[in-house]
Amino acid sequence: MEITVGMKAEVSTLVEREDTAYEVGSGSLLVYATPCMVALMEDAACEAIASALPEDKTSVGTALNIAHLAATPVGLEVRAEATVTEVEGNMITFRVTAYDESGKIGEGIHKRAVINTQRFLDKTYSKL
Repeated sequence: MEITVGMKAEVSTLVEREDTAYEVGSGSLLVYATPCMVALMEDAACEAIASALPEDKTSVGTALNIAHLAATPVGLEVRAEATVTEVEGNMITFRVTAYDESGKIGEGIHKRAVINTQRFLDKTYSKL
């Protein structure tokens, strides 16, 4: 299978205390943390192309430009959607959006590179 424009996925989770800005160290409030929203968006992007990747390949995040538009309290469900908007060689661009039960909480653009898993790990661990 080939990665194509329009591929998409959605993932969701329940906001727990450990997902708050206070707990992850990105702020002082018990509200859904931006780093957790980003991780959910990246998860949706990974899911969007997972079925098109051969067993020896994966994708790694290379760029993210997002806005966190609204706060979400502990106890609400959040979901992220990712849609492939561009495929250029091994670089994949996604439109990412996040919602809670009241509406949109974040949006942006995310880029991932498709890589050979073992080669990437070998190069990374050669730094040791």
